[in-house]
Amino acid sequence: MYKKLWEQFNLIKMEKLSFNMRSNILLISFIITAFAITSCGEKKPAQPQAPPPVPVALYAVQTGNATYFDLYPATVTPLNQVDIKPQVSGNITSIFFTDGQHVKKGQKLYQIDQQQYKGAVEQAVANLNVQKANLAKSQQDADRYTELAKQDAIAKQTLDHQLADLESSKRQVDAAKANVSSVETNLKYSVIYAPFDGTIGISQVKVGTSVYQQTLLNSVSTDDPMAADIAIDQSEIVAFSGYLMNKSINKDSIFTIILPDGTNYPFTGHLAFLDRTVDPQTGTIKARIVFPNPKKILKPGVTTNIRVKHNAATGSLLIPYKAVVEQLGEYFVYVAEGDRARQRKVSLGTKINDKIVVKTGVKEGDKIITEGVQKLRDSVAIQVGPPKAAPAPAK
Repeated sequence: MYKKLWEQFNLIKMEKLSFNMRSNILLISFIITAFAITSCGEKKPAQPQAPPPVPVALYAVQTGNATYFDLYPATVTPLNQVDIKPQVSGNITSIFFTDGQHVKKGQKLYQIDQQQYKGAVEQAVANLNVQKANLAKSQQDADRYTELAKQDAIAKQTLDHQLADLESSKRQVDAAKANVSSVETNLKYSVIYAPFDGTIGISQVKVGTSVYQQTLLNSVSTDDPMAADIAIDQSEIVAFSGYLMNKSINKDSIFTIILPDGTNYPFTGHLAFLDRTVDPQTGTIKARIVFPNPKKILKPGVTTNIRVKHNAATGSLLIPYKAVVEQLGEYFVYVAEGDRARQRKVSLGTKINDKIVVKTGVKEGDKIITEGVQKLRDSVAIQVGPPKAAPAPAK
């Protein structure tokens, strides 16, 4: 019986030991699992990667001759042009030229019917003679009355009246002379003369046409030399004033004409003057350039182009204008130094087409960044050429 009880006690003891072992094993497993979970939760975050280099294009600073050309639309105009209009009315009786002819100053161009003006002159002269005769009679009477008055043979009032008549006769003679001068002027105006040497256009009237004081008969303009007017921006006034005032400049090599057919005009010109004021609507000012025209190639009203040669300083440093960055009124460029972009402040000169002169800030041979400038800042990493392709993702 005791043996049976002992066996039961040992069985209970073994079951209790097995339960404790199982509890310890479960506890240890829970602790290990919790530690693993805690270790994963406390993993350090990945560090941010540096941005990729900015792809750029470079330009080597070079020393060049800052000479360039600008084209300006121009209109050919004569230095002097006059519309021919009559100063008296009447019928055209004679025309003394052919259309388009070169005329000389003082040459007869038109004649208006002179009969009425000659008649007016003759009548005025006759009236003048009458007034002169009346003046002579009044003078004689005045002289006689003056002698009688000295002898107290006539009343003082009679002498005064005669002297007044004498003065009136003198004024009438003066009026008659003025009338003669007026009708003689009308007679002279009935013949129209060329005001200067030039080319006359197509006549607007024929023989027999009745004309009045505002009737346009023709136009005469000078033809050698001729002028071409261009409109320049007000920012160019200083440069053009230099061309105008500096007599040492060979101005004849600066201004040339490109004719409407695209050919170059064989003669060069010079700047004659700048207009007195700037147009406030457009911000431009008119410049007149004069060209010789011995072959009469240039005609008034022709629309053409003036090519202006600008000579800046030789040995200038030139860079593309697109490489320049403006910040608060100052100008900068980015220079490649190794694999970094360095910002430099520059002083600019004349803009020449797509390039600009640099006075200070860079030197010959510097590598100026021209593409990708908008993405740059000082000391940023750069890569010459297009960006490299990203590596393929791992499977």
